[in-house]
Amino acid sequence: MNRITGRSAFLALLKDEGITHLFGNPGTTELPIMHALKDHPDLTYVMAMQESLVVAIADGYSRASGRLVACNVHVAPGLGNAMGSLYNAQFTGTPMILTAGQQEQGHGLMEPLLYGPLVRMAEPLVKWAVEVTRLEDLPRIVRRAAKIATMPPTGPVFISLPGDILNAEAGIDLGRSTRVDTRVKPSDEALQALVERILKAQRPVIIAGDEIVKSDALKEAALLAETLGCPAYQQTAPYGSHFLSESPSFMGALSRSQTQVREALSPYDLMIAIGTDPLRMSVHSETEPLPEGMPIVQIGLVDWDLAKNFGAEIALKADVKETLRVLIPALRAAGGVGLVTRAREGLAELKPKNWTAKRASLVEQISKHHARSPIDPDWLALQVVEAMPDNAILVDEGLTSSRQITALRAHRDRYGYHALASGGIGWGLPASVGVSIANPDRPVVCYTGDGSAMYSIQALWTAAHHKLPLTVVIVNNGGYRIIKQRLLAFHGDDHYVGMDFIDPPVDFTGLAKSFGLEAIKITDPKELKSTLTSAFKRPGAKLIEVVVDGTV
Repeated sequence: MNRITGRSAFLALLKDEGITHLFGNPGTTELPIMHALKDHPDLTYVMAMQESLVVAIADGYSRASGRLVACNVHVAPGLGNAMGSLYNAQFTGTPMILTAGQQEQGHGLMEPLLYGPLVRMAEPLVKWAVEVTRLEDLPRIVRRAAKIATMPPTGPVFISLPGDILNAEAGIDLGRSTRVDTRVKPSDEALQALVERILKAQRPVIIAGDEIVKSDALKEAALLAETLGCPAYQQTAPYGSHFLSESPSFMGALSRSQTQVREALSPYDLMIAIGTDPLRMSVHSETEPLPEGMPIVQIGLVDWDLAKNFGAEIALKADVKETLRVLIPALRAAGGVGLVTRAREGLAELKPKNWTAKRASLVEQISKHHARSPIDPDWLALQVVEAMPDNAILVDEGLTSSRQITALRAHRDRYGYHALASGGIGWGLPASVGVSIANPDRPVVCYTGDGSAMYSIQALWTAAHHKLPLTVVIVNNGGYRIIKQRLLAFHGDDHYVGMDFIDPPVDFTGLAKSFGLEAIKITDPKELKSTLTSAFKRPGAKLIEVVVDGTV
């Protein structure tokens, strides 16, 4: 058997699992991997300037491609830096192999600088965490990690790599890659029960979620809604292209206000939850978002989300796309002419108030503020949406300034929109770098607030270094506007301590230029359209800072 070093075996295993890019920030314990990269020129190393950025870039790459990703951080402090981004990746179920260099076995007993219990640190946020203790076990561990990360419910895994393992040499069998096919559909009996329950409802409503993206079921989900002639809402955390916006059934995204959601759902007599934790909220309320007595049927592979907070009459652990493929014809066969008539009438009733109709009204309303100075943030959002090329991908972490983004920009493909899912800010800018690396033939627009951008501004260097077709639009309102809004709303207090960055102001164009990007600052609303349109068409990484109204 051919002898191979642990470091080279590790990279060979990653490549065989489909990894093309290794995202990282190297330290001393990762030097064996850096040393081995020269023997693996087909593996692209993407360096970011801090470990939280490393994981966020990898997260963005995976979310924009659906592929397994690998990233490497530096011992205990590096893993600590990465934990916020790892939390985001866990939240969205990103299939990721995260590794960290570890001190040599035995040397760790001496508790040298940078040493820490890496497996224990990672365990709360990953599906599986393990440290390699024998070189002979490395192939089995990497193969198992890839299988676990990619098997629904997908998610990150962690491997600790001691230096002596990476530097050792032995004759080992690298094994083979395995992917578990989970594209299961319901049994005939379960399908029949689901058909009967849906047809029994007079006013069903669909709540669409992230598994529709993961299973590539956008067309099927829209077809189900149109077959039933019923409204469809995006889940309360609309962080992806979870439904085709221009479907006549689409009503938009539910808010995270319990009172508003309860009111929106009250007219209906059955919730059909597809691939989602449908009513995930942010802030506590005494009001339950689910109307009293509303029955639920639920489909998805993330079993933790099935009937997690609200009991379901029918809960099917099944692939969304495969289920819809058999459910729709079964509904048509059982519903007959009556269902066709009902669907036609239902769609006609929805037409004056669906997403398309509401968008037209919203554009008219926002356009009234086109000349306002400082620039109205909703007007900026509209200008960004209308200036973007049709094939552009939008990465959204604008928070208050992007409140209308999903109401203005249509979801047309599964990878066209990505937004902050967990609430842990700073994700958007580095994630857009990963999104762009995964889609080199599509322009990418990152729309982010100034507060969020300052969590991860170093990601601009990686964008410039790789000459990505990425335009970062930073909405500068001079502070943490969302926190101001909530302080005022929840406590009636407008004394904003620690929520402004105006003394001194942050010079985002100066920062961008220092990282090697073209940078423009806009304060005049008349300059928006031409500047954005031109920037989105030009190659290379660019930053546009737009100063907007920050009043609360």
